[in-house]
Amino acid sequence: MSQIALAADFAIIVVVATAVGIIARQTGQPTIIAYILTGIILGPVLFDVVTDEGLVDLMAELGLGFLLFLLGMKMRFDDIREILRPITNVAIGQTVLQTALAFLVAWALGFGTTEILVIALATVFGATPIIVKILTDKDEITSLPGKIDVGVLIVQDIYLVIVLALFAADSLDNATEIATTLGVIFVMMTFIGIFSIASSRYLLPRLFRRIADNKDVFLIVAIAWAFLFIAIAEGFDLSVEVGAFLAGISLAQLPYSKELEDRITPITDFFILVFFASIGLQIEGVEALLFYWQEAIIASLVLMIGNFWIMFYLIDREGFTVETSFLGSINMVQVSEFSLVVGALAFAQGYIESEILGYLSLMALLTMSVSTYIVMYNHEIYERVGPWFSRFESEGKQDTELGEYRDHAIAIGYDEVTERALPLLEEEYGQVVVIDRKTEHVEALEAEGRFDYIFGDFRHSEVRKAANLKNARFVLSSSVQVEVNRALLEEVSDDAMVFVEAERINDARTLYDLGAAYVVMSTYLTAEKLSDYLERYFTDEETFSEAIEADIERIRRKGRQRMDLERDGLEAADTRGEIDG
Repeated sequence: MSQIALAADFAIIVVVATAVGIIARQTGQPTIIAYILTGIILGPVLFDVVTDEGLVDLMAELGLGFLLFLLGMKMRFDDIREILRPITNVAIGQTVLQTALAFLVAWALGFGTTEILVIALATVFGATPIIVKILTDKDEITSLPGKIDVGVLIVQDIYLVIVLALFAADSLDNATEIATTLGVIFVMMTFIGIFSIASSRYLLPRLFRRIADNKDVFLIVAIAWAFLFIAIAEGFDLSVEVGAFLAGISLAQLPYSKELEDRITPITDFFILVFFASIGLQIEGVEALLFYWQEAIIASLVLMIGNFWIMFYLIDREGFTVETSFLGSINMVQVSEFSLVVGALAFAQGYIESEILGYLSLMALLTMSVSTYIVMYNHEIYERVGPWFSRFESEGKQDTELGEYRDHAIAIGYDEVTERALPLLEEEYGQVVVIDRKTEHVEALEAEGRFDYIFGDFRHSEVRKAANLKNARFVLSSSVQVEVNRALLEEVSDDAMVFVEAERINDARTLYDLGAAYVVMSTYLTAEKLSDYLERYFTDEETFSEAIEADIERIRRKGRQRMDLERDGLEAADTRGEIDG
């Protein structure tokens, strides 16, 4: 196929996916469904104008790699450690029981042995992008049910990587072959995982500390790091996905991860478009898509109901309230887009036929479409069925909130203004989170070790989510950028107290109109300070001299503190160098 034809195919996919995506957004459907439908429309099922060869195939493979890379970047060890204990039993139990249920359903529907294994492994995952997106939009991602679901999804992501690596085996019919393959996978993943963790502790912090202020180099190095791990994985005969996932995990441990995540997401979204469209392109005609349509409908109903009750039982068993158990369960009823990831790889390896891929695609389309509305209206559904579910409530059940920022203070930017305000905010609100995008400021906060910090541009949504802006009680912004303060005031809760800065009087008026409690204007504060100094000078030179001396001493003390922090940082770096040596 000529390069012009390949470029034309690629352009057609992007244009049609955009049009279908707009329609999907208008009807409240996830864009992933639009991408799959794009492939179905352009492939053999309907018009057969695009193939999945050449450029499309390459871009699809990159899409899968970037998707796993992004998932890895969401897995901070601190976050996993925080949520691991209360939901480990739920996550492991859900994975085992839902895999068993999917296996039994596929067996009952009369599929072959290898097909049953592929279907069972493929249909256990929750739709991470859909669940996270809807819960974030509803401001429920940091709620207890949301935390439980995210914890389960993290375990599923690890399970997914193992399953994807498993399909690198030459055969799934031989138990010995499967066991051998899994053993090799775990050994290789352990080796690369150790390298990933070691890099995140010793190599990457130094590297990114030097380049983080340069946004372009910052992104390029992150992408290069992903391709390095992909190359290492391929060198060990592992899949692209395993390498990309482990690369993401190593970057997730850095204080710069939220900024990276936000910059990688648009690139990932673009490649994902091609990947899910390529799944539709692989279905060989409408007959293959609808060959098992009755089985797909039956399996979708059974799995959605079964998945709900499995999750409800497991969450309820851990002692959470009925409402938490219900909401955490109903959010996780769909067969996810990862079933198509597994199905596409199994099809490429020749384990299943096109009809089975069509069956998985139809199940994903049905369950994701329905569950989108279920998650959207989960509280309304509970209000109707809550009285019946109250029979499961018993004494002693209570919800223990997992660690998160709530009713806290946020400081945007770390400068003389916010630095002096931080102790007061800590005394009043307990938790204080500083958001800043300068490495030297982050290092100063890290050296002090008193306040939490997030490296990143406040305009990026992932940074705001990490700071839990919507649940903050006080926000102090030292930025004079109107778009930053506008985004802050539009997203923060109505009862939060917000102090912002502005350079011009018109900007101050705009910020007050948007709900700012107080707008700091440095020119006016300087004028007031100068006026105070002049008044003291003309009326009482003694108090004037005392005020000047106090200011000089404060500046000197601040300079000594900064020198101490820089010295401590250099000593720590020298110590690390000696250890490395």
